[in-house]
This record gives sequence, structure tokens and C-alpha cells, in this order.
Amino acid sequence: MFADVEILAGQAANGDRAALDTLLREIQPDVLRRCGRLLPHRQDAEEACQDALLQVARHINAFAGRSKFSTWLYPVVSNCARQTYRVLKRRDAEQGWTAPPEVVEQRTTSVIAGSRIDLLEALDKLERAKPELVAPIVLRDLSQLTYPEVAEQLGIPLSTVKMRIHDGRKLMRTYLS
Repeated sequence: MFADVEILAGQAANGDRAALDTLLREIQPDVLRRCGRLLPHRQDAEEACQDALLQVARHINAFAGRSKFSTWLYPVVSNCARQTYRVLKRRDAEQGWTAPPEVVEQRTTSVIAGSRIDLLEALDKLERAKPELVAPIVLRDLSQLTYPEVAEQLGIPLSTVKMRIHDGRKLMRTYLS
């Protein structure tokens, strides 16, 4: 992201509605791209993108400017993509929907951990088993924040972040295999 996005985020956090509108237009392509990394269908990624942009608009006043805007934004995006997946999965289960084989294959093909669907399923399992490990994994491995940025975002010591990421990755490997 560009330096002007940082300026816009600061202005929007201080209540400047025009800056917020411009900020949302500027970040939309990046937010959509990041949602698309997790969600296999463009329509699903677009839905998650809209949810993420809505969350930014609603909660921009929580951005204090102590870190980069992207450090604040990317967890919002990852969480919205995961939530969209959960909603779609629940809706499909309620309707008894079964995808044809070619759709299933398309939905599971990805360069992230072998498959996006498998990754999202593994994160759901991790959340049920060890919820404290999910946020560090999402921030580090999906949002690509540095270890110090993860520690800052979560308000926990760096050593705790490293331990949780290590433990989370170990469990994720078992869930993905």
C-alpha cells in the first residue's frame, strides 16, 4: 500500500468522511485480492471483500495509527473471509447442497497449504481445539505480518507469539494431512 493510504487512514480515523470514502476505494482491489487467496470463487471473495470494507468503515475510529494501516487491515480481511466461508458452509449444509465433482475440485485447488478449503477447515478445527492459536496463525501466515507486528496487534509478548505460531503450525499440519 502507498503512503497516501496511511494518511487517508489517519484522516478517516479522525472522522473525515471524504478521506474514508477515498480510503475504501483505494484499498478495495487489495482487499479483494486477499479475500480471493482464501475463497475459491470470485463471488465469495467479493462478498467477503464487501464485508471487510464495511468493517473498516464501521471501525476505522479504532485505528490509532500506532502501527501501519495494513497491520490493522489485514486481520480484518482474513477474519471476514473466514466468516464468509463459515456462513456459506453452514448455508450449504442446511440446504443439503452437494457440488458436482468438477466444482469440488475447483473449490479445493490452491497454492495455499495445498487447498484453501482444507486450510479453512483446518483453521476451524484449530479454533475448536486451541482458539488462542488461531489469531497468531492468521496474522502471521495469512495476513503476512511480522512476528513483532503480530505481538503488537495481539498485545502479547513476542516469545508467546512465536510459541503459539509454532504450536499452531504443528496442529495445522496434522489437520491438513
